[in-house]
Amino acid sequence: MSVGITELTGDYILDPAHTRIGFIARHAMVTKVRGAFHEFEGTAHLDGTDPTRSSAQVVMKTASIDTGVEQRDQHLRTNDFLDAPNFPDITYRSTAIEPRSDTEYRVAGDLTIKDTTRPVTIDFQYTGNAVDPSGNLRVGLEGSVTISRKDFGVTWNAALEGGGVLVGDKVVLQFDISAIRQA
Repeated sequence: MSVGITELTGDYILDPAHTRIGFIARHAMVTKVRGAFHEFEGTAHLDGTDPTRSSAQVVMKTASIDTGVEQRDQHLRTNDFLDAPNFPDITYRSTAIEPRSDTEYRVAGDLTIKDTTRPVTIDFQYTGNAVDPSGNLRVGLEGSVTISRKDFGVTWNAALEGGGVLVGDKVVLQFDISAIRQA
C-alpha cells in the first residue's frame, strides 16, 4: 500500500541494504569502470506539502570504495585519488530543492571531496513509496549527475601511448535510494 505525496512528510534515513551510491568513470578512453561506496549514511526531511522545505544529506566513506578489483580500489584510496586516510568522507548537503513535476526534483547542494566543496545540482526521479512487511514507510528516489573530478582536486592520470589518458575527468555519480521514515 502506498500513500499520497502530501502524506510523506517526515524524517527519513537511508536504508544501506537497499540503497546504492555508485559511480562510473572512463578508463583508457575505451571503456567504463563502475563502482560503489558500500559504507554511507544519509538523512532527509521530506515536506510533502511544500517540497522546497525538504532537505537531505549523505556521507560516503571513501575507504569503502569498491570497483570489484582490489588493486584498483587500493589505488583509489591513496592520495592519487581520494586519500582515504586523510579524507575519510565525501559529503553532499542540499541547499535547495525545486520540484520540476509531480515526480521530478532538482536538488542543489554542496559536494565535498578531499576538503574541496563545490555546488552540484542533482536531478532526482521519485520512484514511489510503500509500506514494507515490517510496517516501515519507504520512499524511492533515483538520480545522477556528472562531475569533473579535477574540480575536487582529484587530478592523477597517466598518458596513453597512442594519445589520451588512462582515467577520464568526468565521473557520473549515481544514487538509487530507499529511505525509511522515522517514527
